[in-house]
Amino acid sequence: MICLAKKSLVFKIIDAFYVAMMILPIAFGVVFQVLTEPASEGISLTGARIFFTIPMPVQDFPVTESQLNSAIVMVVVLFLCLYLTHGIGEKVELKRQHFAEMIVEKVEGLVNENMGDYFKGFTPFIIAILALSALSSLLTLFGLFPPTSDINIVGGWAVLVFILITYYKMKAGPVTYLKSFTQPVALLTPINVISEIATPVSMAFRHYGNVLSGTVISVLLGSALASLSSKLLGWLPGFLGDFPLFQVGIPAVLSVYFDVFSGCLQAFIFAMLTMMYVAGGFPFEEYEKRKAKKKQKQKAN
Repeated sequence: MICLAKKSLVFKIIDAFYVAMMILPIAFGVVFQVLTEPASEGISLTGARIFFTIPMPVQDFPVTESQLNSAIVMVVVLFLCLYLTHGIGEKVELKRQHFAEMIVEKVEGLVNENMGDYFKGFTPFIIAILALSALSSLLTLFGLFPPTSDINIVGGWAVLVFILITYYKMKAGPVTYLKSFTQPVALLTPINVISEIATPVSMAFRHYGNVLSGTVISVLLGSALASLSSKLLGWLPGFLGDFPLFQVGIPAVLSVYFDVFSGCLQAFIFAMLTMMYVAGGFPFEEYEKRKAKKKQKQKAN
């Protein structure tokens, strides 16, 4: 019994550590934001702040607010995964295991439905995209700059997806890949090349534009509500004239849509586009024919 009690105590301590490591990075980001953000008057719509620049041979490397907040999200995701998988086993004894298994099963279902059996191993990658994108957008709830509002961050994700798309398109061989640009007719080759390049560009700008527009609209509406409160109540004496009547409740409702719903929706759309582009570009029949030819050559040798 004593051994079990000690084990239980250690288990709880590790759990507490994981939870603390999910909270502390966000707390650090909030404190750092308060201490370093320059004073401003009225509406302030700016991009990610540049903290410092590292001199490089070709081009200087700026360290920005987006990179710091992306690191915060990655640390949170890491310890969230460690927390959800801590203590799991064949016999389900923890509620978190139900939650973790539900996430994996749902995403596995999406991957199988949209990509097929060949791409079963894509489940962890899609979960990572969903977690990084959604949590990056949700940082606005803590007053932090969302990395998804920076085209450089989302563009990096799109380039990574584009590399995967190209890799699977070339599974049937580079010759088959190059021939795909001439289909259905050779005259469409320039358009097919432009379409190939446009894929990561459209993915990046779709995600970036939707998240940024939500942030801008929230700021503008908040400022408009503050001005409306001042106009209607400004003639009242004392604190009554300064009471932000229309800023109570309404911005919170708007935040639920623009920060929570829209952010999670864009994460889902980005993940769905990733699955569709990767699976849609994979020439499965040509790949199987190439494998069959390789097997025949190996048998002949």
